[in-house]
Amino acid sequence: MESWDKLGEECGIFSIVSHPEAARIAYLGLYALQHRGQESAGIVSSDRTRLHIERGMGYVADLFNEYRLEKLPGDSALGHVRYSTSGESALWNAQPMLIDCWRGPVALAHNGNLTNAAQLRRELERDGAIFHSTSDTEVVLHLISRSRRRTMQEAFVEALRVIQGAYCMVLLTPEYLLAARDPHGFRPLTLGRIKESYVVTSETCALDLINAEYVRDIEPGEVLTIEGNSLEYQFPLPKKKPSFCVFEHIYFSRPDSLVFGRTVNTSRREMGKNLAREHRVDADVVVPVPDSGVSAAIGYAQESGIPLEFGLIRNHYVGRTFIEPKQSIRNFGVKIKLNPVREILQGKRIVLVDDSIVRGTTSKKIVQIIRAAGANEIHVRITAPPLIAPCYYGIDIPTRRELIASSKTVEEICEFIGADSLGYLSLESMLGSVDKRNRYCSACFTDCYPTDVVYDDRQRKLFNDTDDPPPAEAPDA
Repeated sequence: MESWDKLGEECGIFSIVSHPEAARIAYLGLYALQHRGQESAGIVSSDRTRLHIERGMGYVADLFNEYRLEKLPGDSALGHVRYSTSGESALWNAQPMLIDCWRGPVALAHNGNLTNAAQLRRELERDGAIFHSTSDTEVVLHLISRSRRRTMQEAFVEALRVIQGAYCMVLLTPEYLLAARDPHGFRPLTLGRIKESYVVTSETCALDLINAEYVRDIEPGEVLTIEGNSLEYQFPLPKKKPSFCVFEHIYFSRPDSLVFGRTVNTSRREMGKNLAREHRVDADVVVPVPDSGVSAAIGYAQESGIPLEFGLIRNHYVGRTFIEPKQSIRNFGVKIKLNPVREILQGKRIVLVDDSIVRGTTSKKIVQIIRAAGANEIHVRITAPPLIAPCYYGIDIPTRRELIASSKTVEEICEFIGADSLGYLSLESMLGSVDKRNRYCSACFTDCYPTDVVYDDRQRKLFNDTDDPPPAEAPDA
């Protein structure tokens, strides 16, 4: 099977408190967040006395039926869809994670990546801790369980003060729910309300599905406590410079979501317009690589005056894996997901708009497919700068050696993918498309990280197979 050379989605969290159909609402919320993770899904519910869990590998629709939802009683629920960025893809890493410790039962769901998880895990193992997964989320549960603080809220905050990196975490007990976002605010986390019930979720598109009201973003460094219909918040963590993940706007989030105070669709259209200003070309048609390239392609077409056509059709019903015929078919892995519309492409000069180039192998195959459909020229336009460095904050970006832009020039990449021209959006224009206040992390484009990364052998294997030194900590101001 050929790999789909795209960045791995992150994870999605959906939780609701004090609703008579909590598990069913969480199920619908996870449906809306399925794009954030397709490896596993799970829901934990609370009946005010016990926590109940159902989880498994695969899509939300395949895992949850009437029978499994009936096994999730109670008026509060916590759901999670996962794409692994730390820990292997296996059932024991599926979330939410549920434990029963001396404080009682507690479930935890996490979106992000802890940069000092390996170090903390070694220290805990030396003290006798036994781990049942390879996920960094379990480290936090051990820290909470071992804390001598009086309350669960205090133990949770104590654990947050120890961990480093990117995280949005939601913790559910039989009585209440806790939610936290890291001080840099790498990942989005949103507070909503449906009648008298509070909702905490990764994206606002989940609120839209259940007719919930958007209240506000949970702020960086904020910890919420939701019990019944009451909500309390505190800011117990040191204040840091905001470092929101710009890839939420480039690729991860749904276009209809409001992320970091701005709609994703607006940001992507602006990226496309800026791309047309920076890399204009004489062409007949603008073609997006679906789905993340669509909004940007609309912006490119509006700014350039070149008509937009959907010359590539995506098959949305392909799972993570598929069986290739024994007699190999050229570019099978891409063709099963994208199919060209020959009448749109044949004899035309094409502007192909995509969100990023990772290894370059998929871009090369897409260009080959369009060329085989009869296109005369193919001009590739990317709505982000070249990817040159791995991410330590929850995006499945390959090792530095695998990133084609870390070792090749734009001209060399253009030659490799077989395009007639290649243009990347500049860093300045990309950041200007999403925000004017310099609140975004761009480490994967600049190799300058906003936090110190505890660098060890396990993380080197996960993130970077070079012998480069650890990245220096950037100033918080």
